[in-house]
Amino acid sequence: MIYSFGSCEVDVDRRELRKGGAAVHVEPQVFDLLVHLVRHPGRVVPKDELIQAVWNGRIISDSTLTSRISAARRAIVAAPPGLIRTIPRCGYRFDGVVRELGRRGDRDPEADPQQAITFCRTADGVHLAIATAGSGPTLVKTANWLNHLEFDWRSPVWAPLFGRLAAQCRLVRYDERATGLSDWQAPQLSLHIFVQDLETVVDALGLGRFALFGISQGAPIAIAYAVRHADRVSRLILSGGFAQGWRRRGSAADMARAEASITLISQGWGQDNPAARQMFTSLIVPDATLEEMRWLNDLERVSASPENAIRLLHAIGDIDVLDLLPQVSVPTLILHSRSDARVPFEHGLLLARTIPNARFVALDSKNHLILSHEPAWQRYVDEVCGFLKGAGEDSTRASSDAAPAGRGEGRRCSPSESRPGDR
Repeated sequence: MIYSFGSCEVDVDRRELRKGGAAVHVEPQVFDLLVHLVRHPGRVVPKDELIQAVWNGRIISDSTLTSRISAARRAIVAAPPGLIRTIPRCGYRFDGVVRELGRRGDRDPEADPQQAITFCRTADGVHLAIATAGSGPTLVKTANWLNHLEFDWRSPVWAPLFGRLAAQCRLVRYDERATGLSDWQAPQLSLHIFVQDLETVVDALGLGRFALFGISQGAPIAIAYAVRHADRVSRLILSGGFAQGWRRRGSAADMARAEASITLISQGWGQDNPAARQMFTSLIVPDATLEEMRWLNDLERVSASPENAIRLLHAIGDIDVLDLLPQVSVPTLILHSRSDARVPFEHGLLLARTIPNARFVALDSKNHLILSHEPAWQRYVDEVCGFLKGAGEDSTRASSDAAPAGRGEGRRCSPSESRPGDR
């Protein structure tokens, strides 16, 4: 049996712990302890039960048990309180969302999809990096601030979501111009250019009809594209999104925060000391583990230069798709965290109230990007996968009704098939 949580997998038959696909060395007793905990997520496991499961009831000292628990925490890189919680005078509880992936011999060879990276060239000469993974109905995720195709794919923040989607759909992602693997020398940055870049990616891949997923800054880009190309978008998913950038909203508080952020980036973004980047990380994922925060801090450093990060923030400030919201005609799902500090909850409400017939899901979370170990995660992925199931059914119907070639791609995607959250 293989158990998955976050970016980790516990392969019982091979007695192997993997993190981000790479094997992590653990001592045998630590592995057995971890297996017992992940087999009982959410339940307080008494000390006597752990001793029976790992040591066959032999008498051991409290310090021995405590040291093995500490080693298990280090192995999955979850700092206290983390995933393994100590319940005083009772035992231990594993608080992660655990998925059973089935026995190794029963696994689909597509269960661990690999991504392929290609490049396309825009009309103004900028090379954009594109990643595709998985098979089935196509889902295009719009770029957001900030991405890096290779770094995100291994990230404990992004990998659980991407793996889940790529296990049931053909997932397409791309790095925004001036970031990641795309050209950092990009002469133009604006909403109009961002939408044109999405058009370039879609055309370069020869996509027909597909679902579109916009997270944070990616949401207004997805909205603008869906209005312009309603015939090509089967479903629209918006997560942590907004209609107007900080400058367009006209709020003195918003503008003051943005200007302070820009000053902080210019002073310390590119330094080895992550203090300047930590401010953004704390706003984006305040409930992250230390490992997740380290990943985001590093992502911000490797994905863009300080100059490009500032240029992008200025461009985001000028985004405005408010007038386009009533023109959205495709089925739309909107998800937003109630206590989102990066893009406040009211921005998600505005989208839901203004886009016709949109479905709105409020998530009980403080995080801008939903993390795989928090309670809101299961609701988040279930809603997204359930909504995408409709896109797969639409594609099947379109194909049976003799739709034009390329408009009914692949097999249906279903949450029951799935295994495997700008800012």
